[in-house]
Amino acid sequence: MKAANEIKFNRISQFILIIVLLFIAAFMLLPFFWVFATSLRLPADSFKMPPSFFPTKWNWTNYLYVFTAVPFGRFIFNSLFVTVTITIVQLIFAAMAAYAFSRFNFKGKNFLFIYILTGLMIPFQSICVAQFFLISKMGLVNTLTAITIPYFASSFSIFLIRQFMQTIPRSYDEAALIDGANRFQIFWKVILPMSVPPIMVCGFMTFIAQWNNFFAPLIYLNSQDKYTLPLGMKLLSGHQSVGSLSVIFAGVILSLILPAIAYCFGQKYLIQGTVLSGVKS
Repeated sequence: MKAANEIKFNRISQFILIIVLLFIAAFMLLPFFWVFATSLRLPADSFKMPPSFFPTKWNWTNYLYVFTAVPFGRFIFNSLFVTVTITIVQLIFAAMAAYAFSRFNFKGKNFLFIYILTGLMIPFQSICVAQFFLISKMGLVNTLTAITIPYFASSFSIFLIRQFMQTIPRSYDEAALIDGANRFQIFWKVILPMSVPPIMVCGFMTFIAQWNNFFAPLIYLNSQDKYTLPLGMKLLSGHQSVGSLSVIFAGVILSLILPAIAYCFGQKYLIQGTVLSGVKS
């Protein structure tokens, strides 16, 4: 009888917990739904009082107008090119550097690692002027290269992947060495596959950060055909920000599609990466 009561109590508790979590999730999704609903309104209905949560008329032409008002497709291509390039190159460099710091012993190793970590303490705004002069001397202003090269190295990615690789027992390295593998083969075929969770976490965070990067393109890019999506969407607001709110929100919804797809494919690794559990031999 007591066991039956405990089972019933657990079921009721789980049911109440699910209801509470669904309510919290719905509450957090309300702003996104309001943005989506506003993107379907007529421009004149965006500021009606009292405000209506649901659109009176479903106006899908706002999404078409986004592509005619500005070269929105070009902005997406530029952002995708910059984001994917930075993510891939940064993960390659970070994984190799993390492997070196976690597996090799060399003179000045700890000092160099601390020196790299100091990059986490320096905001981009404090070095942007010096970096602009450097990029200008290289003749890269108003090119996509100017907003990709500075992000090829990441202190945070090196730190996170290195911390995970240190939890991998060295017995795997020793077994691979006995089988005749060299250091690169150990990295590529043994350590790297085990380090997929933190690599995916770093990749997702880099993807989102670069997809939303507004400040660097604002500094280095002048031509509209070079604009990335965050900078190009500023054009939707029009002169002195008098553009249609419905059209702006339509652009916002379109800009969320690729990050949402990336999250759907990478959420499994994100959950694993947040735990960063050690591998036991």
